[in-house]
Amino acid sequence: MTIGSALSILQREFPAVRVSKIRFLEDQGLVSPHRTPSGYRTYSQADVERLRFCLAAQRDSFLPWKVVRERLSELDKGGPDVPAPGARVVTEDGDLVSPAVPSRLTAEQVAQRSGCDAATVDALTRGGLLRTDAGGKYPPVAVQIATLAGQLAEHGIDQRHLRTVRNAADRQVDLIEQVVAPVRSQRSGPSASGARARSHALASELAKTFTALHTALLQAAIDRME
Repeated sequence: MTIGSALSILQREFPAVRVSKIRFLEDQGLVSPHRTPSGYRTYSQADVERLRFCLAAQRDSFLPWKVVRERLSELDKGGPDVPAPGARVVTEDGDLVSPAVPSRLTAEQVAQRSGCDAATVDALTRGGLLRTDAGGKYPPVAVQIATLAGQLAEHGIDQRHLRTVRNAADRQVDLIEQVVAPVRSQRSGPSASGARARSHALASELAKTFTALHTALLQAAIDRME
């Protein structure tokens, strides 16, 4: 099938994936589509399954590409079963939920779960990308941050470059704070009950919107590069 046909299949499960992402995975050596004499890429169903494996590994488990590459290599060699990325359990009502994660993690746990070393966790902490609580522990989201930072580091983008991303996130949080402050400050009347929960839900929704906008702006810029 053509790259467009492969993309349409993948977008059923990964709506945000674009042609540029498929080409990036090819550049990483994770998939090798056949080339026609005229140079066009053609994909088999096996190629699509490899792409699905890679995309799921990034979306559900935030695995570094080197780990994904190792797992695919193990599958290619016909070795023992490789656990699927993002393994989940099903609740009694049928909803998919993620496996339990400790509410607070040590630096060693963050390093182990993200596939990076302790020095990287320390550098990200000193650079302000990772933040600890009063007890020196990290929230679960630190694993995702460290994993993504590790993927960028493979391309020469280190914590010094990521400070601009951290600063941009802080500015967005300032805007979110301004919006949710009136909701959080409701301390009297029937609306006072659950004000904290409502403000947190509103902040989370605004954060998702900011993230979607940021992703769309990046994708628009990348599309202009093609």
